[in-house]
Amino acid sequence: MTAKVDKTMAETKIDPTLVWRKTRPLVSVVAPCYNEIEALDLFVEAVAKVLMRANCPYELVLVDDGSADGSRERLAHWAKQKKEIKAVIFSRNFGKEAALSAGLEHAKGDVVIVMDVDLQDPPELILGFLEKWREGYDVVYGERSDRQSDSFAKRYTANKFYDLFNKIAGVKIPENTGDFRLMDRKVVDAINQLPERSRFMKGLFAWVGYRSTGVPYARPERSAGASKFNYWRLWNFAIDGFVSFSSAPLRVWSYVGAAVAAFSFIYASVIIIRTIITGVDVPGYASLLTFILFLGGIQIISIGVLGEYISRLFMEAKQRPIYLVDEIYSAETFAPSQAEADEQEKFASSQNVAAKSS
Repeated sequence: MTAKVDKTMAETKIDPTLVWRKTRPLVSVVAPCYNEIEALDLFVEAVAKVLMRANCPYELVLVDDGSADGSRERLAHWAKQKKEIKAVIFSRNFGKEAALSAGLEHAKGDVVIVMDVDLQDPPELILGFLEKWREGYDVVYGERSDRQSDSFAKRYTANKFYDLFNKIAGVKIPENTGDFRLMDRKVVDAINQLPERSRFMKGLFAWVGYRSTGVPYARPERSAGASKFNYWRLWNFAIDGFVSFSSAPLRVWSYVGAAVAAFSFIYASVIIIRTIITGVDVPGYASLLTFILFLGGIQIISIGVLGEYISRLFMEAKQRPIYLVDEIYSAETFAPSQAEADEQEKFASSQNVAAKSS
């Protein structure tokens, strides 16, 4: 069972008369892509169909995170075919968190919806998100009420991660939620102000706050392709979350050190008393070696935990950009500039004059 998160803010009733919303807001859909060529066409068509039903102007901001399967070329094709599509192409693979950050920075919408291209985040839920936004909520996230499409191991480890994270972190992440959510413009602007390089987006979404609520849904199977995450990457992702939002891993080793010191004092007292009563004590080699290895192990682990925090400081101190953009494809990219259009018109006119004179 996962820890219950305080939903006071999420469950607060909002008076719609106190919140102004546009009738037809510009909706930006942000989706990171990494080797997702099999799912791209299905995603674009499904999302476009739902947004047309919403009767709102929209844009799709698709961020290619260094794909090597032809996704870049397919994104360029879609950007050329549909004026609503903008493709942001990274110079290499920077990771999903960087791709989400890039998408939020390039989105222009009054509301921004973050989702995956594998269609495990159902596009139909966008309509429900917009309804909640019109009620006055600034953040509307999808709650996975049914995760049977995920393996038992993934469900179990995910539940344990969120359970532990919500116990030790300074912010609380609603249980059974991912990145799939709608955010008002002011929320996106707030997130874009956060400068850290080691980004755990689920934590950042929760950290900024604002009026939030959830919409339950059953998580379906992937529409195409395979997940790019494995358990090693998920383990590192979990460490990023803990280190980014909690100092508890550092603090716990202070308690461990105090406990070991207390135990050592008690054990030394026992040896002294026994030696006084029974005579000279001859310590055993096995017990001595055990204590040395035990204390050595504790020291190595504590140094490793300290190293995780120091490595984050090292990354922040270098101030490198979170990502680098190679190309941006959009309708403007493929449309000729005014100078090019004038040159083409002059060339066509000269060709017509030449044809008539001949």
